[in-house]
Amino acid sequence: MNRIRTIALDAMSGDHGAEVVISAAVHTLRQRQDLHLILVGDEAELTEGLRRQGRDADGASLSIQHASQVVTMDDKVAHALRNKRDSSMRVAINLVKEGRADAAVSAGNTGALMATARYVLKTLPGIDRPAICTALPSIEGHSHVLDLGGNVDCAPEHLFQFAVMGSVLSSAVDGIERPRVGLLNIGQEEIKGNERVKEAGRLLAESSLNYIGFVEGNDIYIGGADVVVCDGFVGNVMLKTTEGVAKMIGHYMREEFTRNPLTRLAGLVAMPVLNAFRKKIDPRRYNGASLLGLRGIVIKSHGGADNLAFANAIKIAALEVDNAVPQRIHSRLESMLAQGAPD
Repeated sequence: MNRIRTIALDAMSGDHGAEVVISAAVHTLRQRQDLHLILVGDEAELTEGLRRQGRDADGASLSIQHASQVVTMDDKVAHALRNKRDSSMRVAINLVKEGRADAAVSAGNTGALMATARYVLKTLPGIDRPAICTALPSIEGHSHVLDLGGNVDCAPEHLFQFAVMGSVLSSAVDGIERPRVGLLNIGQEEIKGNERVKEAGRLLAESSLNYIGFVEGNDIYIGGADVVVCDGFVGNVMLKTTEGVAKMIGHYMREEFTRNPLTRLAGLVAMPVLNAFRKKIDPRRYNGASLLGLRGIVIKSHGGADNLAFANAIKIAALEVDNAVPQRIHSRLESMLAQGAPD
């Protein structure tokens, strides 16, 4: 019999609050019998929300952990750390630290989530800073990209650590023995880029990772690398640009297919192709970013996620629990340090 995985869900944060999280939890439990989900937040509100879904907190597959506070999207990081110790976000992460949950998922304030997770769980030995990592679709399937905003200024050693973490994640969840690691740059030539990127490239080239060299932004979606490494400033700009381009493409496609009766007919004929395309690039299928480098598993859901997107974040959390991602990162770093990799 498979071990039951327990995942704590910050049910109060994000743009849509408890309604989406409860719906995602119920949806997930219909498909998975090997999970125990803990809804963290206002007990009365969560109990009523479950009642509307035709469920209750049975204690076996679903339970409630009361938390009296909520970290809002406008809260400053320092304020959240000092004054909201009983927030749904903090309590969910505490459950991981206490061993009562194997992972935590939150759609809340990214800065507060990163800071709280780092404060409560601490980083793994050999890791200076946690990094935000997610999978983005490519022609070959997908690539894991990090960091996506957790660390704006990074030294070459930090980029090296990100590469190790991304490689371990890709190997663990995708089953790739030696993931291809690329370093995001403004060109593939060795002379391109700033000194930090060049030095990180030298560190990676001397390591035991399957480093393939510099990659450019378009390579993320064309394929060729299983892991793409960059600092948080570049990564976040890239991610937000991608979201904007996707929305623009969707806008113009709708506009053209509704321009006149002929284009509406063409749109009707093309509907199966359009639906297949939409499914492949649907951001809900990729929702759920890993906060790698911590002594526990924390998954960041998009703040505007609907129930299907949040359910995917729960799925990613369970997958990382199954594959013991933090333990594998720690083991890989120890091995590389023993071989003389940079510390």
